[in-house]
Amino acid sequence: MSKFDVDDVLVRKLAKLLQETGLTEIEYENNGQRIRVNSSISAAVPAVPVTPVAAVAAAVPAKSDQPAAGTLSSPMVGTAYMAPEPGAAPFVKVGDRVSKGQTVLIIEAMKVMNPIQAPNAGTVTEIQVQDGQPVEFGEPLLVIQ
Repeated sequence: MSKFDVDDVLVRKLAKLLQETGLTEIEYENNGQRIRVNSSISAAVPAVPVTPVAAVAAAVPAKSDQPAAGTLSSPMVGTAYMAPEPGAAPFVKVGDRVSKGQTVLIIEAMKVMNPIQAPNAGTVTEIQVQDGQPVEFGEPLLVIQ
C-alpha cells in the first residue's frame, strides 16, 4: 500500500469551503487518493439501524423558494441517483404515475444507498435534480401531484 501524504493546504481550503457554504462534509478525490473533511466534532458514531426514509422525506418542508404542493424534499445530504445503476432506465420520468411507497430515486450517503419513496400516489410533474447531483437536507427533489 502506498503512503498517502496529506496536503495541508488542500485540507485547509476544503475546511474553508465548508465554513463558507455551510456544508457539514466535503470529499475530494484525485488519482485514487481521497480526502474527506467533516465539520462535526463527533469522534465516534454508534451503528444505527436503517429505517425507510419515505415518512421523513414527506415531512421535510420544501425550501421557501420552491413552494409547490407535493414537493418531495431530500431527507439527507448525499448524492441523488435517478436510476438503480449506471445506464439503467430512471426510476421515474415527468408524467409517470407513482404509487405510495414506490422508489423514485436513491440518495447515496456515506456509501449507503438509501431508496427514497413516494410519500403519496400521484403523477410526477417536475424533477428538480439531475442524476449524480449532490443534494442537501431539505432540497426539493421532485414534485408529485
